[in-house]
Amino acid sequence: MVLQRGRWCGICGTVAINSVKDADIVMSTVYRGDAKRNVDSSVVVKTKNFDLPVRTNKNGSFKIPSGTLVYTCFTSDFFVEDADVWRTEAWEMIRQRSDLHFLMITKRINRVMECLPVDWKDGYDNVTICCTVENQLCADNRLPVYRAIPIKHKIIICEPLLEEISLDAYNIGEWVEQVVAGGESGYEARICNFDWIMKLHDICLENNVSFWFKQTGSKFVKEGTLYTVKRQFQHSQARKAGINFK
Repeated sequence: MVLQRGRWCGICGTVAINSVKDADIVMSTVYRGDAKRNVDSSVVVKTKNFDLPVRTNKNGSFKIPSGTLVYTCFTSDFFVEDADVWRTEAWEMIRQRSDLHFLMITKRINRVMECLPVDWKDGYDNVTICCTVENQLCADNRLPVYRAIPIKHKIIICEPLLEEISLDAYNIGEWVEQVVAGGESGYEARICNFDWIMKLHDICLENNVSFWFKQTGSKFVKEGTLYTVKRQFQHSQARKAGINFK
């Protein structure tokens, strides 16, 4: 399972999305939308659409159709401590809707093992757990833990990419389905360098691992020149690089 394809629906801030372009737009505007509505995204709450995956229409069919990619916890982290009290309910829905694919992104990889359901075994077929690594220190601290956890589908998210990251020591071809890379957005964004992106791209090609250059970020350096990229062009400019693989 890779992030570039599929029909998306997020449990938190529920939006049905039919294209990758739309997914990029929604993912980058969730926090800004919360701010406009005076919603504190740092506060973890059980949303009104928490049980959307198991809701049905009047004819008994599920509101979320079979085959949908469910982007889980849009503005939070599925493994955040504040959500411990609800996670058992979430796992039950994930178990019940085995016809959906649930994708979650976490920086709390050290908490994953203690938060897995009792019947997890070597992982659910319909769950992808992604691990974020923004710099080499995060990679070195998180990836050994991530690799050891029994998960059927694994994706490394290098976003925001804040420095050059070497994945050479991690034999990604043996256990990673995809690497996603991108710069940081916002007025105070830190620089992302195209050379860093290409280093990740090249190791993915060497290991036959899918690679997705998702966005340039606001401050993007290429061939020694610093570009300020407006938010609405950050995803399209990344696509124009033509370096996505598989």
